[in-house]
Amino acid sequence: MKDMTNIPALMAQIGACARAAATELSIVPSAQKDVALRAAADAIEARSAAILMANAADLDAAREKGLSAAMIDRLTLDADRIKGIADGLRAVADQPDPVGEVLAEWNQPTGLNIRRVRTPLGVIGVIYESRPNVTADAGALCLKSGNAVILRGGSESFQSSSAIHACLIEGLRAADLPEEAIQLVPTRDRAAVSEMLTMTGVIDVIVPRGGKGLVGLVQREARVPVFAHLEGIVHIYVDAAADPQKAMDVVLNAKTRRTGVCGAAECLLIHRDIAEGLGRALIEALLEAGVEVRADSTLSAIPGSVPATDADWGCEYLDSIIVARVVPDVVAAIGHIGQFGSDHTDCILTEDTAAAAMFFAEVDSAIVMHNASTQFADGGEFGMGAEIGIATGKLHARGPVGAAQLTSFKYLVVGDGTVRA
Repeated sequence: MKDMTNIPALMAQIGACARAAATELSIVPSAQKDVALRAAADAIEARSAAILMANAADLDAAREKGLSAAMIDRLTLDADRIKGIADGLRAVADQPDPVGEVLAEWNQPTGLNIRRVRTPLGVIGVIYESRPNVTADAGALCLKSGNAVILRGGSESFQSSSAIHACLIEGLRAADLPEEAIQLVPTRDRAAVSEMLTMTGVIDVIVPRGGKGLVGLVQREARVPVFAHLEGIVHIYVDAAADPQKAMDVVLNAKTRRTGVCGAAECLLIHRDIAEGLGRALIEALLEAGVEVRADSTLSAIPGSVPATDADWGCEYLDSIIVARVVPDVVAAIGHIGQFGSDHTDCILTEDTAAAAMFFAEVDSAIVMHNASTQFADGGEFGMGAEIGIATGKLHARGPVGAAQLTSFKYLVVGDGTVRA
């Protein structure tokens, strides 16, 4: 029985168990891990009613606290989303096991054979807010990559995450794997987060998944390495050579499909040559779809839009709000993104291959798109099965963090009595 009143002792116990589990997982056969993932998926479906009941309790509490509509959407589970969680677990099981993959191999003139192979990181700490599905995604990806994981979900999703975690444990049991491989911090006490950030020697990397406040806190206070998942200040630039129908379809999908996801478009940049034609049509379509359009001095003349302020540029709204601006050309659009973007996901809509090539070369974001909705900024859509988050830094992992990104590597060097001259 864990003592919930002594947070340092609680986290030390969790950490010791995770470290022991990580040692075991590092050599577990791929098939055994996949059995656990598929059994967990079956449990998710079998326990869907219990998960929905737990989620309903979380939603009631969230509404009482006055959480925003975007946060409520992130927290909400329904039958389709639960099916998506189960499907995600099976998709991860179907992925190749990254552990032991030979990344490179070569022979030296000295007679040495050298291989660089993937290895697990060890123990991963995941700190996240209102998305209960992260419990399953993170647990699955860490297990697939041979890592133990300590999950600290947001207090608003505590009951939903606990119900999903119970299914992951059922999967581990079915595969005869240590239950400590996937641990959920069993308290809402924020002191647990502070403890995780200082657990050097136990946790090998922290992955924060949430808003700017959470990620900033983790980056400031962590003594453990961090894979940063910053804001999704996502831009779409509509070039003069954009196909009108493609532009209409992509912009509306990128903004309205789900406004609360990090790949939702937050800023629309429109080439000045099409501002009065396609640009106006796009703004009017967004307004008709219920989106609040905060526009620059040119576009704010369109009835229904409102003038943008200086504070509107560089915002992650996660709501039915978009800010729009006219720019003279692709160079100006790239400059705007460089000034106000978050290195997450940015898109160009154009049939001009030279403009697309310039955009691809000069926009330094983790994901850069051409003629595709930014809502595709998702590990599952990239064929990774799932993701823990989208890393916006440049070291180790960048973009969707799947199982392969949760590994390091080591060199295996083979000789035959070889000595150095």
